[in-house]
Amino acid sequence: MGFVSLFIFFHLLSISSAEMSSKVGICYGQLGNNLQSPSESAKLIKSVKAARVKIYDANPDILKSFKNTDIQVSIMVPNEIINNISSNGSLSDQWVRTNVLPHYPYTKIRYLLVGNEILSIPDNITWSNLVPAMRKIRSSLKALGIRKIKVGTPLAMDVLQSSFPPSNGTFRSDISGSVMKPMLQFLNRTKSFFFLDAYTYFPWSSDPKNINLEYALLESRNITYSDPVTNLTYTNLFDQMIDAVIFAMKRLGYPNIRIFIAETGWPNGGDFDQIGANIYNAATYNRNIIKKLTSKPSIGTPARPGWVLPSFVFSLYNENQKTGPGTERHFGLFYPNGSKVYEIDLSGETSEEEYKKKPLPKPTNNELYKGKIWGIKLVTRFNLEKHVLNPIRWCGTPVMRLAPIGLSLRDLAGLVTSISSPLRQSRIQVMDLAGFLV
Repeated sequence: MGFVSLFIFFHLLSISSAEMSSKVGICYGQLGNNLQSPSESAKLIKSVKAARVKIYDANPDILKSFKNTDIQVSIMVPNEIINNISSNGSLSDQWVRTNVLPHYPYTKIRYLLVGNEILSIPDNITWSNLVPAMRKIRSSLKALGIRKIKVGTPLAMDVLQSSFPPSNGTFRSDISGSVMKPMLQFLNRTKSFFFLDAYTYFPWSSDPKNINLEYALLESRNITYSDPVTNLTYTNLFDQMIDAVIFAMKRLGYPNIRIFIAETGWPNGGDFDQIGANIYNAATYNRNIIKKLTSKPSIGTPARPGWVLPSFVFSLYNENQKTGPGTERHFGLFYPNGSKVYEIDLSGETSEEEYKKKPLPKPTNNELYKGKIWGIKLVTRFNLEKHVLNPIRWCGTPVMRLAPIGLSLRDLAGLVTSISSPLRQSRIQVMDLAGFLV
């Protein structure tokens, strides 16, 4: 093959790789007791033109449902075994043999994530074992002749101690030298990605008076922010967040590690006092972020213009067994019965005019809730024999927000059961009636 032919071959290969990287995938969570089967879920994923799918385990039924398709798959090592794998190569080998080899290469497993947001969990032991576990998993893959799978770990924005302005991006002092530096060294050496969970909803909803909603939704036309140090100009909150991480990596000596958006999205619903969680905003954000991420040529961010940002949108379903505030159960593109929450196309090919043919419901909660909210100070667990278990603090649950005052213990338990159906009855969580706060 001549020089010109080789040049053309590698040029086309690089274009193909970039196009694949710019396509958007979907996070397929399974924390619901009423979700579609893996085979039906695969059909839904294909229907929104997802290029890749991320699951939070290595569910064999799900992996089989993507066999002999072009959809790339990301699987995950559970948090609970990271400590053991970090010091046990045999256990790592066994995990890869059990969870990867039966499906590879017929299912296009391309990413293997070790844990999920480990550095957001207050557990210093696992923190120190995270990078060693990543090394063990990669060594197991190599030993078994698997070289097309990138190893990483998804991290939330709270790994940053400072993110504003973006040029001041700095990793937290408790992880910067001990965890982040060796992790970046690993990612750089293996040409892997910094997998980042980036949600503009959370910083906006925590400070809606100072952060413009349109700026968070990538919808603003005339709102900009200029970084006083770099003079880079920002037109949306998403770019600011990504660049803060880029500058944090640069501060540790790794300016060129690629970022992979492991999760992004906007809640389509939530508790009645959760501002901006509605279908209109969710559709607007996801359509705008998809348009940005799939643009050709790639837009990148102000700090990295033209760089491709491969990504996953969160999530496939509204998952009724997720804990926490109502928004946690309302990030889906689909309801559990398989119907769409709103029209969406992850390929970015659907035009705004096409979307407008199916108008979205107007938002009604884009301003802070001004009514009274009954809150619960103390929560008690009890079993069916009415034996009180350990008292616990309960933050942000639907019951905390919705329970009226004056219910009997029996009625209150019924309310908890109806709202928190995923909980086993022997673990019903109820409120101490003496603990009401206005």
